Amino acid sequence: MGRGTRGKLRIYLGAAPGVGKTYAMLSEAHRRVERGTDCVVAFVEHHNRARTETMLHGLEQVERHRLDHRGARFTEMDIDAVLHRRPAVALVDELAHTNVPGSRNAKRWQDVEELLAAGIDVVSTVNIQHLESLGDVVESITGVRQRETVPDEVVRRADQIELVDMSPQALRRRMAHGNIYRPDRIDASLSNYFRPGNLTALRELALLWTADRVDEYLQEYRKDHRVSTIWGSRERIVVGLTGGPEGRTLVRRAVRLAEKGAGGEVLAVYIGRSDGLTTASPRELAVQRTLVEELGGTFHHVIGDDVPHSLLEFARGVNATQIVLGVSRRRSWQYLFGPGVSSTVARESGPDLDVHIVTHDEAGAGRRRGLPAARGARLGRHRTLGGWLTGLAGPFLLTLLLSSAAPAVGLANDMLLYLALTVAAALIGGLWPALVSAVVGSLLLNWFFTPPIGRLTISDPENIVALVVFVAVAVAVASVVDLAARRTHQAARLRAESEILSFLAGSVLRGETSLDALLERVRETFAMESVALLERESDVDPWNCVGSVGSVRAARPEDADVEMPVGDHMALALSGRVLPAEDRRVLAAFAAQAAVVLDRQRLVGQAEDAQRLAQDNRFRTSLLAAVSHDLRTPLAAIKAAVTSLRADDIAWSAADEAELLEGIEAGADRLDHLVGNLLDMSRLQTGTVTPLVRGIDLDEVVPMALVGVPDGSVLLDIPETLPMVEADKGLLERVVANVVENAVKYSPDDSAVLVAASALADRVELRVSDRGPGVPDEAKERIFEPFQRHGDSPRGAGVGLGLAVARGFVDSMGGTLAAEDTPGGGLTMVLTLRTGTCAPPPQPDIPAARTPRGTS
Repeated sequence: MGRGTRGKLRIYLGAAPGVGKTYAMLSEAHRRVERGTDCVVAFVEHHNRARTETMLHGLEQVERHRLDHRGARFTEMDIDAVLHRRPAVALVDELAHTNVPGSRNAKRWQDVEELLAAGIDVVSTVNIQHLESLGDVVESITGVRQRETVPDEVVRRADQIELVDMSPQALRRRMAHGNIYRPDRIDASLSNYFRPGNLTALRELALLWTADRVDEYLQEYRKDHRVSTIWGSRERIVVGLTGGPEGRTLVRRAVRLAEKGAGGEVLAVYIGRSDGLTTASPRELAVQRTLVEELGGTFHHVIGDDVPHSLLEFARGVNATQIVLGVSRRRSWQYLFGPGVSSTVARESGPDLDVHIVTHDEAGAGRRRGLPAARGARLGRHRTLGGWLTGLAGPFLLTLLLSSAAPAVGLANDMLLYLALTVAAALIGGLWPALVSAVVGSLLLNWFFTPPIGRLTISDPENIVALVVFVAVAVAVASVVDLAARRTHQAARLRAESEILSFLAGSVLRGETSLDALLERVRETFAMESVALLERESDVDPWNCVGSVGSVRAARPEDADVEMPVGDHMALALSGRVLPAEDRRVLAAFAAQAAVVLDRQRLVGQAEDAQRLAQDNRFRTSLLAAVSHDLRTPLAAIKAAVTSLRADDIAWSAADEAELLEGIEAGADRLDHLVGNLLDMSRLQTGTVTPLVRGIDLDEVVPMALVGVPDGSVLLDIPETLPMVEADKGLLERVVANVVENAVKYSPDDSAVLVAASALADRVELRVSDRGPGVPDEAKERIFEPFQRHGDSPRGAGVGLGLAVARGFVDSMGGTLAAEDTPGGGLTMVLTLRTGTCAPPPQPDIPAARTPRGTS
């Protein structure tokens, strides 16, 4: 392989840890080695999995680079050693891994980019939850935010992506058999991350992402090879909408068709004319768009004057397999003017595109008159062309007919025939074709049929009057026909405008339309490329864009094709074409609505701010009411003890003095704990908690947090081999102290609280389990709210802030704190934190002894 050739990247993609990505990668390496390919292991982590470790035998491994960080030694891939070795293929596990500080690159995928740039082929692995674009989705499924991510584009650029799939049941069986994690981590893993629901959702994400990537490959191949025929590799159903009420029936029918096939996709498309305002009801189109999106489809607005051609072009462009259309709403006599859209699409679809004609209640009921095309095309292009042919060619053909077949019908009859032809031209083509017909007909009458024949002079005055009347009648009839067409055009246009204005008024009352949706409606209605709402503080300030849709927006109103002012310092800027004056009235309504929507959004934001302030005030009021008694009680006890000690008339024994001092110390501790929780809760409410997150060890923090608990009341199970966690040391210590104190408070005297930690994928769980009365499921979330104490709390249990503060601190550090039942009775608090940017080197598994607090 030449130095100038970029290496190829192959990725094994999995839904979760343990599905067999690394095993599949090593199997591929053995196959390549057997074929004589120079293949080395640049970095592969077997995680103490026996079968994976066995697969490393027989493969050359490049020695790793060792780094010291925070007093510990770690190993990472040695890029220079791999480049010096220069194999044909390098195996690099865990593409999304974050390198130890001090490495050349921050991320492993950046190391892989260096190898690829050097011409070395790379085989790597990654889980679906590590893709950057899916972080929010994975967090909503598992409750854990993935901190180690890889940009989607890095994975999409891979030359090969192979999905390593496994059913959730099979993966859980592998987990239970100890093929993924150590036995002490199996129960926690099965009950948390590896729940069947989590695995099923992650598997669906992996399958859908891979299917979309395969679809991209297919589209690129069809484009590169100019493949215009439809390949039915995936059911895509296009629904042709007209804006009529039958659209809802068509959408539902298409969705049912899509559900019958695996991976079916529904695309609803409305073909609008290129001349501006749409002919459909905006409200009905909005309802149908919402219906399509609710049923999992997509809505598309396409501009095109030839509806059948545009619909077929769209269907072939998206590689659709089926088209769903409704039976035409035209009446029987209207078919005299040509076949309908459904018939034309069915005839021209070809053998690779199925067309479904669906019946509905509106079939044959007649089309609702929509908005005509444009000012110069009120009668339509075909009628205008027919009118010009009648007005120009008709008089000559009539002259030829009268001269040859009926030369003696008389001048009066000749004039009536020419007048009838002019009226026909007016009825077909309007004013100008009729005027041309009248002029040409009068000249032909004068030349061929009015004495003297062959001359443009008229000898008989009566013939002059007849010709003048003929021209006047022709002009009058043409004017009446043109006026009727113009009034019809205006009526249809006003009706469409009223529907749009009605839709806008309804959206204002309902508060449904967002600014982006409204601007998108403007863009689609007027067939524009982009629409932007611009605003500025004063006449001399620059314009700021407060909302835009489309490709390239105008930065200033004067740069746009159409400018619609909204007040003194706001304007709607449209780019794409120049609008006629008659369209600006509707555009002004849109612009005013955009200003209203913007004001509403700002008012909503102000209302939210006011609500937060009111909530803070309620919190302060509740705080004062809740702490009044809890502050007085320890203060009263302290004051009574101090007063007793200072009394001169009483001689206290040493034991009595010690007891009083112990009471003072206990009261002071209680006050300190209460005031600390109050201050912490106040910081959380005001958003001033800024954790200093860094890598720390749990076995250092947890013992420090247990200083205040009675000896022997806590059992610790914190393995020293745990990876570091990302947390604020001080906040984490407060969290553990609050949670453990709460558990000890409710746990029976003869039962110790168990504090155990375990690692799970890229996070660590700290579980605090007690054998107390427990908490019912409906109250498990309520106990984390401020000033909440479940059930009959023991006397002196505080104001109910400990768990609220603990959860607030955990959330600020990017972790989770949840409550679940302890097997056999009691409550378990599960604290989950993400692992640090570096992990300690693997060590032999030495089970940690459960040591009572005070002897460890």
